[in-house]
Amino acid sequence: MTKKKNALKTQISALKNLPEFFKLVWETNKSMTIWNVILRVVKASIPLLILYVGKEIIDEIIRLVEVSDKNWSYLWILIGIELGLAVFSDLINRVIILLDSLLGDLFSNKTSVQLIKHSATLDLYQFENPDFYDKLERARRQTTGRTVLMTQVLAQFQDVITIVFLGIGLIAFNPWLILILFVAVLPSFLGETHFNQRTYSLTRNFTPERRELDYLRYIGASDETAKEVKIFSLADFLANRFKELSDKYYTANRKIVVKRALWGSALSSLGTISYYGAYIFIISQTVSGLITIGTLTFLAGSFERMRNMLQSIMTRFSKIAEGSLYLQDMFDFFAIQPTIVSGEKNYMVPQPIQEGFTFENVGFKYPNSEMWAIRNLNFHLKKGEKLALVGENGAGKTTLVKLLARLYKPTEGKILLDGKNLESYSLADLRQNIGIIFQDYIRFQMKASDNIAIGNIKNRIKLDIIKDAAKKSLADTVIDNLPREYDQVLGKRFAEGIELSGGQWQKVALGRAYMRDSQLLILDEPTSALDARAEHEVFLRFADLIAGKSAVLISHRFSTVRMADRILFLENGKMKELGSHDELVAKNGKYAELFHLQAQGYLD
Repeated sequence: MTKKKNALKTQISALKNLPEFFKLVWETNKSMTIWNVILRVVKASIPLLILYVGKEIIDEIIRLVEVSDKNWSYLWILIGIELGLAVFSDLINRVIILLDSLLGDLFSNKTSVQLIKHSATLDLYQFENPDFYDKLERARRQTTGRTVLMTQVLAQFQDVITIVFLGIGLIAFNPWLILILFVAVLPSFLGETHFNQRTYSLTRNFTPERRELDYLRYIGASDETAKEVKIFSLADFLANRFKELSDKYYTANRKIVVKRALWGSALSSLGTISYYGAYIFIISQTVSGLITIGTLTFLAGSFERMRNMLQSIMTRFSKIAEGSLYLQDMFDFFAIQPTIVSGEKNYMVPQPIQEGFTFENVGFKYPNSEMWAIRNLNFHLKKGEKLALVGENGAGKTTLVKLLARLYKPTEGKILLDGKNLESYSLADLRQNIGIIFQDYIRFQMKASDNIAIGNIKNRIKLDIIKDAAKKSLADTVIDNLPREYDQVLGKRFAEGIELSGGQWQKVALGRAYMRDSQLLILDEPTSALDARAEHEVFLRFADLIAGKSAVLISHRFSTVRMADRILFLENGKMKELGSHDELVAKNGKYAELFHLQAQGYLD
C-alpha cells in the first residue's frame, strides 16, 4: 500500500509540469488552442442530450403502442433530433482530431526548434559528459513523444464535463449510483498508477542502454561504417551486443507488463460486477413501476457511459501523470544553463585587434577529472602573427585553441585580448571574429554551396562569396567537376548525392574558414587527409590570403609548421619550447629531435 501511495504522490506531483506545458501549447498557436477547447465543451454535452432524446423516443413508442389514435409527428421529430446530434457529434469529433493533429505537429516542431537552439547555447564540455547525453536523449524523445499528452489532457477535460452532465441525471435519480461508480473504478486506478510509475522508472534507468541500442542500430546499418563492418566481420558482434541489451530490457519490461495485465484484469472485474449490481437495482425500480422504460434506458445508458468514462479518466490520469513525468525530462534539459556566456561589460572585439591574445598562467582540466590538460601556460599571440602548435597526441593543442575560441573556460589563469579578459567580451562577437576548422570537421550531407556557407551561414545565398571562399581553399577544383557543381548534394545519404574523397572533403571544409572575415583563423589539422605536397600548397595559399591577420596552425608535418612566424611546442599540457623554426632547431631540443626524425623518414 505504501508503494501505491508513493507512486500516486509522485504522479500527482508530476502534474505541476502541465501549466508550463500548456503555456508552450498556447504559444504554439492560440486560435487552434481556443477552438479545440470550445469544440470539446460542445462535444461533452452531446452524450447527455442523445441519451435524453433516446429516453423520450422509447417513452413515445410505448405511448403510441397503448393508444389507438397514433400521431407519429413527435416521434419523427425526436428521431430527427437524435440523428442530427449524432451527425453533429461526428463532425465535431473529426474537427477536434484535425486540430489535435495540426497543433501536435506545430508543437513538436516548436519544441524541436527550441531544443536545437538551446543545445547551441550550452557549453562544449557538457556535450562530452555521458550524464548530459542521457538528459539530451530523454529531452529529444519528448519533443516528438509528448504531443499525445496534449490530446490526453484535452480529452480528459472533455470527459470530465460529460461526466458532470451525466452525473446530474444520476444524482437526481439516486446519489448512491455515483458512489458505486467511484468504488468500482478506484482499485483499477490505483493499480494503473502503480504500474505506470514502475514503467517510467524502468525507462529512465535504461536510458544509457537505450542510447547504446540506438548507436548499435546506427553503426550496424550505416554508410559511414559499412566498410569496417564488412572488413572486420563485425555484424555478429554488433548483432549479439544489440540482442544482449535488448533482451535485458525486454526481460525487465516483461515482468511489469505481465503483472500489469493480471492485476488489471482482476481489478477491472470489480467494475463490471458493480455495474451489473447497479443495473439490477435500476431494473427492479422499473418493474416496480417507479420509473418508465425510457428512464430505465436513460439511467442504464448514463451509468454505463459514466462507468466507462470514469475508468477512462482514471486510466488516462495515470497516463497523463506518466507523460508529465517524462515531460519533466524536457524541462530539466531546458533548465540547464551554460557557464560560458558574454561578460557583463559585453565588449565588442576591437576592429582591428591592436595587441593580440595573451595567456597568463592558464590551466585547464576537464570536469570530473583530476588531470590537467593544460597547466602554467604563458605566451603572447601577437597581432598578425602566425603561430604553429606542435606536440605529440594528447599534448593539449586542440584544448588550447578551444580555450582561445572560448569553447572552454580556463580552470585557472586568464586569457587577455588587447589587455582585457576574454570573458568580458561579447561571446557572439568574439566567435564572429574567429574562424576555426577542426580536424574532426563535419561532412554535412548538404549541397556543396551549403557545406562552405556553414562557415558564415548568413551569406548562404551569396554565391559569389561562396565561390571566392572555394577558390581560396582549392575546393573549386573539386566542385567545378561535380555534375551540379555548387548545387550538388555531397554524401550518399540522400538521392543523387555524391561522396568525396577525404582530401576533397577537407578542401570543402577549409572553404568554411574563408567564409568569415575573421581577425583570427585557426586550423586544427584540417589537412591531415592531404598528401604533404597538397598540404604545403594549401598552407602557402593560406599564409598569403590571411596577410595582416593572426593565425594558429596545428599540424604534425614539420615541413608545414616551419612556415609559421613562431612555433609553440607542447608536452603534457605545458609549454616546452617557443620560437621560430630556425631558433628551435638551433636550440637542439625536443622540437629539433622530432624534426630531424621526420625529415629522416622522408629521406629514407
